[in-house]
Amino acid sequence: MASVQAQQKWRHKNKFVKRQLNIMARKNIHESLEEIADTHNLKGKGEAVAFAVFVTKALIQQSDFNDEADHFHDIFTESYHRDRDIYAP
Repeated sequence: MASVQAQQKWRHKNKFVKRQLNIMARKNIHESLEEIADTHNLKGKGEAVAFAVFVTKALIQQSDFNDEADHFHDIFTESYHRDRDIYAP
């Protein structure tokens, strides 16, 4: 773990462009993030989260003018809500 001084320096340097995200998640979510990072040549779980957000946002944008993307977005949303207890912390 980083020292207090190192954390403060990082926060001061990045206060306008970055925020640290510490989340509690089930083990399978951490494993999935590691798999996504490995599969897509990313720098770790943090970048895998950013990639997942990017893909979700792209799907939402595509769904505005692509019926198939809209259908997939609806399926994924319904499926997540149906199985939410599997993914919730």
